[in-house]
Amino acid sequence: MHYFFEEINSFFLFLIFGFPGRTGVYLRRLILKILLKKVGKNLYIETGVVITNYKNIILKDNVRIMRNSSINADNGIVKIGNNVSINYNVNINCSGGGEIIIGDGVLIGQNTVIRSADHKYIPNVPFIESGHTHKNIIIEENVWIGANCCILKNSYIGNTTIIGANSTITKKIDSNKVVVGSNEIKKSI
Repeated sequence: MHYFFEEINSFFLFLIFGFPGRTGVYLRRLILKILLKKVGKNLYIETGVVITNYKNIILKDNVRIMRNSSINADNGIVKIGNNVSINYNVNINCSGGGEIIIGDGVLIGQNTVIRSADHKYIPNVPFIESGHTHKNIIIEENVWIGANCCILKNSYIGNTTIIGANSTITKKIDSNKVVVGSNEIKKSI
């Protein structure tokens, strides 16, 4: 009987997250205020967004999440600040553990992946059996992340920083920097 109710719940959420127009945005806002740990004012979520482990996610005021994006917090915690815009097809994932904190005023370009865990490497053990390692990711305030970026575990991005399109971040980036590719440009903005 438990599985039956799970299936009904999944079908109901599928309908809500696929419902078009302003009515769909309103319905998603109502449902997520119940499901998420915390939701601020003016949440805007388009169709096709997937969210897992609702109780480990905090969204503050004026968060916008565009179509086909996902937030997965199965074994981790996701905190998204005020006035954050998440473009199309963005994946924020701490399923393998860790914490992802995104500060106020952050813009995240389409097709970006922010992932706090990856597979362990153990010689002669298949990756699928090796488990994960995880660390936190912190993105401070007023950060612009271009399209197709990859922000990996143990990354820190300081205030007022630009991460250029197609960049991969794996370390600490100080405030007021421009980063292109995987190399930091030694220039303040």
